[in-house]
Amino acid sequence: MNNSPRTEFSQALKAIAQERGLDPGVILSTIKEAIIAAYKRDAREQGIEVDSFDYDATLDPVNGETRVFAWPFPAEDATEKEIADAKKEKRDVTPPGFGRIAAQTAKQVIHQKIREAEKGAIMDEFEEKVGSLVSGLILRFDGPNVRIDLGRTEAIMAAEDRIPNERLNLNQRLTFLIKAINETPRGKEIFLSRATPEFVEKLFAREVPEISSKSVEIKAIAREAGVRTKIAVFSSQSGVDPVGSCVGQKGVRVQAVTNEIGGERVDVISWSDDIAELIKASLSPAEEVSVELDLKSKTAKVTAPEDQLSMAIGKDGQNVRLTAKLTGYRIEVAGNGELTKKEEPVVEEVIEPVKEVKTKVKKVKKVKKVEEVKEVEEEERPKVPELK
Repeated sequence: MNNSPRTEFSQALKAIAQERGLDPGVILSTIKEAIIAAYKRDAREQGIEVDSFDYDATLDPVNGETRVFAWPFPAEDATEKEIADAKKEKRDVTPPGFGRIAAQTAKQVIHQKIREAEKGAIMDEFEEKVGSLVSGLILRFDGPNVRIDLGRTEAIMAAEDRIPNERLNLNQRLTFLIKAINETPRGKEIFLSRATPEFVEKLFAREVPEISSKSVEIKAIAREAGVRTKIAVFSSQSGVDPVGSCVGQKGVRVQAVTNEIGGERVDVISWSDDIAELIKASLSPAEEVSVELDLKSKTAKVTAPEDQLSMAIGKDGQNVRLTAKLTGYRIEVAGNGELTKKEEPVVEEVIEPVKEVKTKVKKVKKVKKVEEVKEVEEEERPKVPELK
């Protein structure tokens, strides 16, 4: 009968250590610390003085038997000899029936160590995935932060990493960027983001095979989350249209990215080493703009026709801000006092006279019909003899 518990404890300890990749010595050491803490808690409840004593515990790795020992605390300035002499007064203070408490404590410690080991392994796995996309479910809201269920573990999306004005619902599945793994009071935590420019960059890499194969390169990206993103793309391979590759046939690729970020507008422009040309492309849809660069102060003076000025600046200056982020230049926009030359007014002038001619023709026809009717009426009217 005595061999049964020994075998169970030692084999269980060995199996757990091997399966979870834990050191048996670390498990036993942690169990000892937990058993001493459990003993002190129970002793205080019974009114026993514990603060003036130092404690040690022994745990038999074969049969799992636990004993607790106590000795008076030596003075703070005690020598090594005095500390050793104090330990000689060590006595067994294991209370009757403490084996049950020790077994429960050991079980709790082993479970805790297993959880820590599993979490450590998961964190190691996710550390290799920092900067990549992951799919998760909205689990709950912790104030402004959001807890995300990633399957094997949970993650946090902080308030600043949320897309402004994006409505999130419980159990909603979304795509996130693994932003970082940071140490917190609760241990290591995975932090996710949907608001960074890198998130849009990774979405394009997922949707556009040419980016994954390196035939199209994202040279620069600027983003105001929830509002607008500008992305400049380039290809060194002949025959590859970088903008067309990112937009896709009938815009399906860029639309897939836009749908994932809640309808946020995405401008895909062609990269140019000529900063002036890049600024012109970035200020689209404004037309006929001219750019003067001051390389020393990294300032670009942009002049645009009066009817293109508002488009160049964008709503609340958004187009200019994103262009500045994309190029690294300070943008100053001014009107040139002229209008863009368009042919539409000429077409209108040609069309209008035609309309007038048609209208006049119709009026003439109506008048003729009326006159004809009058003539018929006069012919059919009976003639009355004139009185003399």
